Amino acid sequence: MRILVTGAAGTLGRAVMSVGTSHDLLGVDLVDGDLTSANAVDHLFARHDPDWVVHCAAYTDVDGAESDRETARRVNGEATTNLIKCCDRDDVGLTFVSTDYVFAGKNPDGYGERDLRDPVNHYGSTKAAAEQAVEAMTAPGQIVRTSWLFGPGSSNFVLTIRRLLGSRPSIRVVDDQRGCPTYAPDLAGVLLFLAENGTPGHFHGTNSGACSWFEFARAVALADGWPSDVIQPCSSQEYPTPARRPACSILRSETLEALGCAPRPTWEDALDRYLNLLRVEESR
Repeated sequence: MRILVTGAAGTLGRAVMSVGTSHDLLGVDLVDGDLTSANAVDHLFARHDPDWVVHCAAYTDVDGAESDRETARRVNGEATTNLIKCCDRDDVGLTFVSTDYVFAGKNPDGYGERDLRDPVNHYGSTKAAAEQAVEAMTAPGQIVRTSWLFGPGSSNFVLTIRRLLGSRPSIRVVDDQRGCPTYAPDLAGVLLFLAENGTPGHFHGTNSGACSWFEFARAVALADGWPSDVIQPCSSQEYPTPARRPACSILRSETLEALGCAPRPTWEDALDRYLNLLRVEESR
């Protein structure tokens, strides 16, 4: 398949480019064309003539979206709409990467693929609007929600915790928000599985298991040999942010399993693999 991968310079886009070696992957990023421009997207389709699009490009600064609302809307909304128009015109399928933040986070058991959207921040609202556009496609459209992404790249929660551990006697991390940490290479495999399968619908692509941000941070610290008490729990009220966060954004998965997608490894297993990769890079 000729697969156009947007956001190819980002953490997830790079992972897709790395694991999808059995396909003709066409990676594009902002330097290749601004997806918020309909003409730029037309030119990308004319140049690459894809069979499928894996749309990883996004505005992901959750707090920044509260103050730069228009940019977040254009990057997450207009860019997706422009891709959809070309996909519908050329009968090209689209895999759209969405977020756990389309849900309010009030259900302590988490959310299934068919649960109603109810975002509590602007970032989540822009992704929810983009989901609605994908649902209205005439070409095959797939919505893949994920959460708490980490992996090879310049910034993520794991790298932040490791940096802070080296500069502070202890770190306070919120313990009242729960979700599913997801390793970018594992999610990339899911996205390519779905592109190959071609079945439209809603899917939840995360590593298995769930935890709080505090538990995630403590796992990072323990794996690097720090004592358990170097990570201290706190409440969201003690650590206010511009954007509200869902208290529970656990994503339950059924539709991937129904298609025969292999079970995803636990987030703990994924974290071990990522930390081993970082240690190898640091030893060079």
